[in-house]
Amino acid sequence: MEHITLLIGIVIVTALVFDFTNGFHDTANAMATTISTGALRPKTAVAMSAVLNLVGAFLSVEVAKTISGGIIDESAGIRPEVIFAGLVGAIVWNLLTWLAGLPSSSSHALFGGLIGATLVSVGTGGVHGGAVVMKVLIPAVAAPIVAGLAAMAATRLTYRLTRHRHEADTAKGYRAGQIASAALVSLAHGTNDAQKTMGVITLALITGGVVAPHADPPLWVIASAGMAIALGTYLGGWRIIRTMGKGITDIQPPQGFAAQTGAAATILASSHLGFALSTTQVCSGSVMGSGLGRKGGVVRWSTAGRMVLAWGLTLPAAGLVAAGAAFLAKQGSWGVAAVAVLGLAVCGAIWAASRRKPIDHTNVNDGPAAEPVGVVTAALQTVAPPPAGQVTPPATEPDASEAPSPAAADAPAAPPAARKKKTATAAR
Repeated sequence: MEHITLLIGIVIVTALVFDFTNGFHDTANAMATTISTGALRPKTAVAMSAVLNLVGAFLSVEVAKTISGGIIDESAGIRPEVIFAGLVGAIVWNLLTWLAGLPSSSSHALFGGLIGATLVSVGTGGVHGGAVVMKVLIPAVAAPIVAGLAAMAATRLTYRLTRHRHEADTAKGYRAGQIASAALVSLAHGTNDAQKTMGVITLALITGGVVAPHADPPLWVIASAGMAIALGTYLGGWRIIRTMGKGITDIQPPQGFAAQTGAAATILASSHLGFALSTTQVCSGSVMGSGLGRKGGVVRWSTAGRMVLAWGLTLPAAGLVAAGAAFLAKQGSWGVAAVAVLGLAVCGAIWAASRRKPIDHTNVNDGPAAEPVGVVTAALQTVAPPPAGQVTPPATEPDASEAPSPAAADAPAAPPAARKKKTATAAR
C-alpha cells in the first residue's frame, strides 16, 4: 500500500470541509421545529444535536459503502483529483443554498459533484447508473412523500387524541416528546450523512492505493468525519433553521413532535438498508405534512415551491460546477491549484454576502413576513378553518347586572383623572 500523498491529503481535508458544511446546512433537519416552538433554547438545541451526530457516525457504515463502492466505479480510472473536483462542486452549492436559506440536499450536492466530475474525467463508464437510480433518484422522490404522509397522519392522530385536553395540559408532554424526537433525528442524521463523507474519504484512499478496494472506512476516518459534522452542527445553520421552522408552516408542539418522529423513522430505516437519501428532503417533507395534518394549518406554498425547485437543481448544478472543476484539475498541478483558489474565492464571497443580513441564535425565531393568501391557501383554510384542533375553554359569561348598557358601551372612555374623581365621590 502507498503512503498518503499531498493530493490525497488535500482531498481528505476538502472532504472534511464538505462534512462541516453538511453539518451546519442540515442542523435545521433535527432542531428547526424544536427551536421554533421554544422546546429548547437555540444554543442548547444545536449542542445536543452536535453530540448525537458524533455518536451516530459510529453506529453503521452501510451508507459509506454505498458511496465508496456503489455509485462510482472505483476501478474505472478514478483519480483523487476527480474526487477533489466533486467535493468543490458540492461545497459551493451547499453554501449558495445556505445563503438563500433553502434547505436543499447536501447529499445530492455530493452525489451530483461526484457524478459530474467522473463524467468529465472518465466518461459514463465510471458511474453505476443502476445504483444511481435505485439508491439515489428513487429515494429522492419517494422519501419526502413517505415522510410527509407519515407526518400528516401522525399530526391528525395526535390532535384527535388530545382534542378534549387544553393546550396547557399537554404542553409539557409535547415539549419532552419534541426533545426526544429531535435527539432521535440527530442520531439518525449522524448514521446517514456523516457516513457520506466517510465514503468519499475511503474512495480517495482506494483510488490512491492506500487501502484495499471494497474496504470499510478506517477508524480514524470515522472519527474525523464524525467530529467535522458535529462541529458544523454546533455552529448552526441559522438561515435554514429559520426557513424550516418558520417559513414553511407555523409549527405547534404537536406538529413538531409528529414531524420529527416520522422523519427519524424514515432516516433510520434507510440507513439500515444502505439508502443514501437526503435527510433534508425527509425532514422538509415531514414539516409540510405536519402543516397539512393540522386543522387550520396551511403550508406556505411559495416557500415550499422554491425549496422543491432547489431540490431539482441540486444534482445538475453541483455536477456542472464539479465538471468545470474536473476539467481544470485534469490539466495538472496548476489546474488543481486553480480549482482550490477559485473555490476559496467563491466561498469567501458567499460568506461576505451573508454578513450583510446576519442571522444567528438571537434572531432565528423572527419569522419571515406573512405571504399573501393565494388560491391554494384560501381553499385549504375554507375546508379546514382554525381553530387547530385544541379545545379552548369557553369564556365566562358576564353577569347580567354587570353588563354595560348600549349607551355606556358606545361612550368614550373617561380620562384617568375623571375616573379617579368619580371613584373618590362614590367613596364619600
